[in-house]
Amino acid sequence: MGQPKIELDGLLAFPLTPFTEDLEVNLDGFAENVESHVAAGAGALFVACGTGEFSSLSPDEVAALLARAREVVAGRVPVWIGAGGGAAAARAGIAAAQAGGADGVLLLPPYLVTGPQPGLVDFVRFAVDDTSVPVIVYHRGTGVFTAGSAAQLLDIPSVVGLKDGYGDVETMTRIVTTIRSLGTQRSADFLFFNGLPTAEMSAKAYAAIGVARYSSAVHCFAPEIAHRFHRALAEGDTEVMDTLLAGFYLPLVALRDETPGFAVSLVKAAARLRGDKVGTVRPPLIEPTAAQIDRLGGIVERGFEVLKGIEARS
Repeated sequence: MGQPKIELDGLLAFPLTPFTEDLEVNLDGFAENVESHVAAGAGALFVACGTGEFSSLSPDEVAALLARAREVVAGRVPVWIGAGGGAAAARAGIAAAQAGGADGVLLLPPYLVTGPQPGLVDFVRFAVDDTSVPVIVYHRGTGVFTAGSAAQLLDIPSVVGLKDGYGDVETMTRIVTTIRSLGTQRSADFLFFNGLPTAEMSAKAYAAIGVARYSSAVHCFAPEIAHRFHRALAEGDTEVMDTLLAGFYLPLVALRDETPGFAVSLVKAAARLRGDKVGTVRPPLIEPTAAQIDRLGGIVERGFEVLKGIEARS
């Protein structure tokens, strides 16, 4: 029996993982974080993934986050969970996700080593094992697929999509075209996602090749801005997108690019500025300096001013 068609529409949110002062997982803060995403209109939640600092979490912590997210969400939106690492860890993570009632799994790339293309496909097959929980494969880092190898993923029934964090539009065009041209219902239903950091920066280019779905880290601290951009993309409103890009996203990304890991650290800092109880990041990520946080506050404030101007003209 094949995998039922998966619907992941709307703006996808990746909740932060809050930590206490001694860097223990703060489940109560996480529950508040999850509820804020749902209240803001997230189409689905991807818990303990890249933005949620999956690489720093233990299996028990991931399981606890999944359980609390499902409790808070109570079926209002799908809850997906991260899995990955070495082959055995990835397999255990997917099995735990299914046992924990996750709606799906984002499978992160293999840990540390890179194999040839047949090995990458086998990594996914090994990780999935005999589970039936839907899996989206993250195409990035040590797990970059060719078009031919990506098409082989359709032979693994529970794999329902591919998320691109590699950032090569030509490669992604080859993958999308190869899979769609297979002409089967399976290939037509297969999902593609833009998973680049601050995905709004590349959203227009990816939508043009048939990859309109994306996840927004900005949803963690400025969901109003994130949803307005998402709406503009759906409506093909280039003027609104360009206004938000120039007035908010470009300055944000310029600050993000100053330090490795700021794709997460800045998001946490911005959420703290909003009053969210998210704590700091776990190492090897580092916190922004006081001066960078001041600049971040100005960028976010300017972003809301830009949004206000857009709405005033509507």
